[in-house]
Order: sequence, then structure tokens, then C-alpha cells
Amino acid sequence: MADSAFFCPLSHEGVLAVRGPDASKFLQGQLTCNLNYLSDSQSSLGARCNQKGRMQSSFRILLEGDGCLLAMASELIEPQLADLKKYAVFSKAKLADESPRWARFGLADGQASLNSLGLELPETDGAVARADGLIAVRVSSQRAELWVPAERAADLRQQLATHLPEGELNQWLLGQVRAGLGQVMPETRELFIPQMLNLQAVGGVSFKKGCYTGQEIVARMQYLGKLKRRLYRLALPGDTLPAPGTSLFAPSHNSAIGEVVLAARAQQGVELLAVLQAEAAEAGELHLETLEGPALQLLDLPYLLDRDREIQR
Repeated sequence: MADSAFFCPLSHEGVLAVRGPDASKFLQGQLTCNLNYLSDSQSSLGARCNQKGRMQSSFRILLEGDGCLLAMASELIEPQLADLKKYAVFSKAKLADESPRWARFGLADGQASLNSLGLELPETDGAVARADGLIAVRVSSQRAELWVPAERAADLRQQLATHLPEGELNQWLLGQVRAGLGQVMPETRELFIPQMLNLQAVGGVSFKKGCYTGQEIVARMQYLGKLKRRLYRLALPGDTLPAPGTSLFAPSHNSAIGEVVLAARAQQGVELLAVLQAEAAEAGELHLETLEGPALQLLDLPYLLDRDREIQR
């Protein structure tokens, strides 16, 4: 299902823009990722936290023109803009919802399509290629995003259709689940710290960049704390998708031991990402919504948590 070649519009996300002479400097003090690592050929995952280290949003960020673009769940654009604008009043940076200016497509096994557009995109996660006003971003193995100016979206969609079948958003989200890339949704806003989504394992947190909002909490968890809740991938029978924030339970605990982050239908059943208490997850008996709810099965993630490597970013 997610393994086949296809493309689909990424209709679930919007684009927040921060532009102006101070755009990168301003964001460096607000986001978990290191803006100094961004370039015309490299993007990053990242998050914006509140003072308590809880994520208000997670996103992919890249350079464009005189600033930066952040792709995140559409429903988070307005509240994230409102919060960031409080801190931007003394910076030469302008914030805006640029969702109407961009069309974004997800491509699975779409390298030939990108090549036909003059986009030679490396396989390295986060790599960026640019040609003729188009932007391609490698998001995981064999998966890429294509960012297109909105006025060219219809033509580009037709061009993609000559190389790839058009699929459904669910197929794209299934690939995201299998890549282990969690995402803040409206239902989980300010629920998780970055390490709970394994964001530090996929390049979305820098521990060398200095201060940003929520940094003290995030750094303390990495250096001094033991991460008791983190992201897991699971399988669920049936075809009903649990919403983000749905609780999970285990017989060893009297209360919920985690929450769903993202779910998608697979060929058999549902696959999902969830933040779980590690102790309960590793005991292996997990249920959705109640102790009597459907049982879940743990699946592998495509990366490992390595604290020593993570703190080198």
C-alpha cells in the first residue's frame, strides 16, 4: 500500500512563513532545531515549545527567498502565528500564513518524476533540490515532498500524473508512520515534549545551539532525566482509525499509559504511532481506549535512540 509508487496532494498541512532580515535570528531563539544547519540544499524537522517544553507545533522548515517556510498541520498555523508574533515585535521579521501561495505534493518512489522536472534530489533525509521555482525535499527513504507555487499547481499535477498514479493522503500518512515521524496535531498540542516524539533522534532538536523557548526543560530531559515516555509504532486490528490523542491502556497501570500520535490504514488493519510509557510498552500488553479495548502489537521503528549521538547535534 505505502510501498507502491504514487503521488498525492498534502492537503492536511499549511505553510507558515517568517521573512525579513532577522528571520533566521528570530527563529533561532524560538525553535528546537538549529537554523545554522539550514541551507539551500538542507531542510530540518523541528518544533516550537512553550515555556514548559511542551510542543505547540512540529514542522519541516526550509529556507526560501528572504526567510523560512514551516510546513505543519493546517489547524496549528493560526495559534502558532499568534504566539510567535508576541516575540517578533522587536525583530525585523514578518510572520504570515502563506498556505495559499503553495501547493505541496507527496511522492513515493517518485525520483523519475522529480528528475523530469530537473530536480536531482539526494537520498539523504532532509536534502533539498531546487529548479525553476520548484522545491523538492527528501523526508524519508523513497519519500519526497514537492513544493510548487500555487499558480502552477494544476499543471504540475498533470505532469506528475504522467509518471505516477494519484493516491490518497492515507497512503502518504502510512509511509510517515512507517518512517517513525511523529507530528503534533491540534488534539495533541502542548501534550508532548520533543523527546516523546523521538524528535531528537531524527534531527529535530539541537543541544548545541543555545537558548530557545522551553530549552531548559528539553535539555534537562536529555542530560539528566530518564525518558519514561517515547514514540512507538504499533499495529491495530480492524479499519477504524483512532484519532490523535486517543488513550492507550495496559493491565499493569490504573490509568492511561499513552496517547495516539498518528494513524493510517494498512493492507491489513491499522498502523499507528503512539507515545507510551516505556515500562508498559515493553511489557507488551496494550489496549486502545480501555483495558477491554482492541489489543495492539508493537512494531519496529527504522531508527534507534542513541543519547550520545543525539547530543552532538
